[in-house]
Amino acid sequence: MDTLWNFVSVRRQQLLTDSYLHVSAVVQSIIIATIFAIVIGILVYRSPAGSAIATALASTILTIPSFALLGLLIPILGLGVAPTITALVLYALLPIIRNTIIGLASVDPAVTDAAKGVGLNRARILSRIEMPLAWPSILAGMRVSTQMIFGILAIAAYAKGPGLGNLIFSGLSRVGSPNAVPQALVGTVLIVVLALIVDGILVLVGRLTTSRGIRD
Repeated sequence: MDTLWNFVSVRRQQLLTDSYLHVSAVVQSIIIATIFAIVIGILVYRSPAGSAIATALASTILTIPSFALLGLLIPILGLGVAPTITALVLYALLPIIRNTIIGLASVDPAVTDAAKGVGLNRARILSRIEMPLAWPSILAGMRVSTQMIFGILAIAAYAKGPGLGNLIFSGLSRVGSPNAVPQALVGTVLIVVLALIVDGILVLVGRLTTSRGIRD
């Protein structure tokens, strides 16, 4: 235990920097993935065939092992941030696409028919009625994707990606040295803690951005 605390105190600045980079990469990836996923969901949710194809394609990406996907991206994008963010965005798509489709498709047709009756066009119905009603479902997909890519990002150290994965990889590569286990353990625990904190923030965002009537 003393070795663990000594490691944390000595590497405090590095741990703060790596934690910031880890969270930053996850947040950027989720924002990009959410934009793409919502656009895809809006385009296909009225078509059963389109919804099935979009979900199947996003599901296929998740079957590709992280090392393999990064290995495919490195020759194209090089090492570092570019392949890391690209891989995270691809892995984050499925839960958000699926929940966007489910959320939009579950809007009561009577509500949209009433909106048409008062003169709202398709774009206004989507922005004022369907998207707000689907938002809790979309946010749930974002939460799932966020938790998932927090762990996947650690593997991106293989591609020289940012974050705490470098700390874990470095510790595992030096097994037998005094700081090896503390290094890997601290990196792993920090990823779990940061993932829980970000999830709590997303829960708060959901409460602030969802009307009371929809929440209840």
